[in-house]
Amino acid sequence: MSNSTGNTLLAILTGVAIGAGIGILYAPDKGSKTRGKIKDGFDDAKHDLQNKFDTVSSQLNDKLTTAKFDLEESYEDLISNMSHKTEEVISFLEDKLAELKRQNAKFQK
Repeated sequence: MSNSTGNTLLAILTGVAIGAGIGILYAPDKGSKTRGKIKDGFDDAKHDLQNKFDTVSSQLNDKLTTAKFDLEESYEDLISNMSHKTEEVISFLEDKLAELKRQNAKFQK
């Protein structure tokens, strides 16, 4: 979880706790009604936090999936590029070997 998400979560929880405390102090209703309102407030906050968590989790999962795909694609490109370079090096070495064989043949006559 990022630092800003953690700060947001802390701010929401702090706001809920302060609101509940003030609500209890200034409650014009009976205790049972006040407790019901507090419970409803906590339930709403819980659902909001769960929705935010689900959203962030989904976004993170999407980013990780994309990053994995990009990494796999980059790896395949690297392997392909290395294969082409290897073929170039082998061709170069074969040409040099053929040239050295021709030069050696001149010396052996």
